[in-house]
Amino acid sequence: MPATPDTPDTPDHRDARPRSSGRPTLGMRLRSAVYLAWLVLTVVPYALAALALSLVVSGRPLYRFCTGWAWLALQGARYICGIEWRVQGLDNLPQGPAIVLSKHQSAWETLALPILLGRPLSYVFKRELLWVPFFGWTLGRLDMVHIDRSRGAQAFSRMQQQGRELLDKGYSIVMFPEGTRTARGKSGPYKSGGAKLALLTGAPVVPVAVTSARCWPRQAFVKRPGVIDVSIGAPLPPQAPHASELSARVERWIEHEMHRLDADAYASAPAGAPSAGEPAER
Repeated sequence: MPATPDTPDTPDHRDARPRSSGRPTLGMRLRSAVYLAWLVLTVVPYALAALALSLVVSGRPLYRFCTGWAWLALQGARYICGIEWRVQGLDNLPQGPAIVLSKHQSAWETLALPILLGRPLSYVFKRELLWVPFFGWTLGRLDMVHIDRSRGAQAFSRMQQQGRELLDKGYSIVMFPEGTRTARGKSGPYKSGGAKLALLTGAPVVPVAVTSARCWPRQAFVKRPGVIDVSIGAPLPPQAPHASELSARVERWIEHEMHRLDADAYASAPAGAPSAGEPAER
């Protein structure tokens, strides 16, 4: 099984352009079916190996092994479905752990961020994912934060406690502030849980914009060839007096960047500009 690369796999596609949308072709459907088969055929043995390995190994060694499957999934999307990517702003990542707040349009960024950011990550995710065969079982063996949303304040308290512990261990915490995947050109209400954790721990917040729905639409079987843009913003220090203010700054930057990266999807919606002191458009 391939090892996870130590450096981000970020092909340089400066001349690549997003490809046109429209009705899926027969070729797209066939390639998407092959890719789904690729995911199933690779995740089952990989998950079984990870579960066996977890009996004797934990922490970062187990994490590195498991992100090897994310690398396989990412390469499968590239070579089977024609999904490429380009990343800007990697130099904005701080040296130490941070709280990464990312746009969430599809499963692609869940697979890609551990590879592209090149550092140990811990996702905050809903407990129901643990019930997904093989994939969820393996997630449960990693240093992740799974919460029961129905428990409200108790769930948030658990997230704070585990988040602080993982930051102390050197993990960066990944959260999707909209809480769920959003359709291309849309945005959901941004929740302030990540901002609250930043104010509690003093960890910087790194906003990330991702145009994955351009190629991998939300809840869609068919994957489209094209280029996904990932933009990493300058870290925001947790100095806002209230979590809602810090969260609003993250939202403004991400949504402004989404308008810039995927202008066609937002043609009918005005883009808000970052406020003073926020990372500016590059």
